[in-house]
Amino acid sequence: MSDPIARPPFDPELATFLAALEARGPFTLTAEMLPRMRQLDVPEDFVDERLRSRGYQRRTVTVPGHRGDPIDLAIIDRAERTGATGATAAVYSIHGGGMMFGHHLGNLDSFDDWLLDHDVVLVSVDYRLAPEYPDPYPVEDCYAGLVWVAEHADELGIDPARIVVAGQSAGGGLAVGTALLARDRQGPDLMAQILVSPMLDDRDETVSTRQIDGVGVADRQMNRFAWDAYLGPRRATPVVSEYAAPARAADLSALPKTYIDCGSAEVFRDEDVAFASRLWAAGVDAELHVWPGAFHGFTSMMPDAAISRTATAALADWTRRLLGDPLPIERADGCQDGSLDGVSR
Repeated sequence: MSDPIARPPFDPELATFLAALEARGPFTLTAEMLPRMRQLDVPEDFVDERLRSRGYQRRTVTVPGHRGDPIDLAIIDRAERTGATGATAAVYSIHGGGMMFGHHLGNLDSFDDWLLDHDVVLVSVDYRLAPEYPDPYPVEDCYAGLVWVAEHADELGIDPARIVVAGQSAGGGLAVGTALLARDRQGPDLMAQILVSPMLDDRDETVSTRQIDGVGVADRQMNRFAWDAYLGPRRATPVVSEYAAPARAADLSALPKTYIDCGSAEVFRDEDVAFASRLWAAGVDAELHVWPGAFHGFTSMMPDAAISRTATAALADWTRRLLGDPLPIERADGCQDGSLDGVSR
C-alpha cells in the first residue's frame, strides 16, 4: 500500500457502518470468493413475492447474447397491465459487482423510492462475468440484450424511443459502454442513462484512487482486482477499448441525457467528475452529484442514513423530470400510493 494521503472525511452517520465492517477484520477479495458472491442472497420466490406486494410481476426470457450465446433478461412490469395504458418507458438495468460478481435480481429494492412509482417496464440483464468471460463478453451481452428489448418493444408494451439504460458501479461503466455501442452501431436510440458511482477507468491514475486505498468500501485494491479480471494483462495499456473502459472514449458527443452521482470519499469520484465534465464539453445534457462523505454503494448499504435519503430523493426528482409525474400504484393492501413510502424494505 502506498503512503496514506489526505482524503475527505466520511459522513459521521455512514462511518458507523465502516467501523462495524472494520471490526470484522481485514478483507481481501480472491477468485475463490467469486462463486458465493454471484449468488442471490434471498430465494427467487422471496423476490417475486416482494415485487407482487408492490403490484409488479417478473418473468424471464432467454435471448441471444454475444456471439449468439443465450443470456437471460428479467422482465419486471406492473401486474395486469393492459393495452389501454399504452406504450411506456423501459429502464434497462445492469447490475454492479466489478464485472465479476453480483446478480441481476439482487438489490431490486433499490428501485423502490425513485423508479417503481412510475409506469415503467424494468429489464435486468444477466450478463456473463469475468474472469471466465472477460472483455468484451459483459458489455457485448449487455448491448445484445438492449437490442432485443428495442426490437421487441411492441411485445413488451414499451415505447422504443423511451428506453433508459441504468447501472451502478461496474453496471454504470457497462451502461456507458452499451450506450457508446448503441451510438456507434446505429443501434437503439436511448432516452437517457443513469450512472450511480460508475466504474469507468482502468488506468488507476486519479487522486481518489490513491485516497481510497485500504479504506472504505470497494477500494483501490478491489478496483485493480476487478479490472485485472476483466482485461487481464491489457489493463492500463493503450490497447483497451473505450467500450470496456468508457473513460478512454475520445468522443462523448451524441450520448443520451445523463444522471451521474458518486461519493466524495470513494475510489471512483475523480473519474466520474471528469466524465461529467467531458459530457458537458461534448454538449450532452448531464447532471452530476457528489455526495459529501459518502463511500461507494452507500445508498444500498445504509439506505436510511440522511445523506442516502437525500441522494435517493435527488435521483427521484431527476427521474420525475425525465419520465413525468408518477402514477398512483395499486398496492397489494388495496391502497393507492404514488411513492411506495408506505411499504417497508
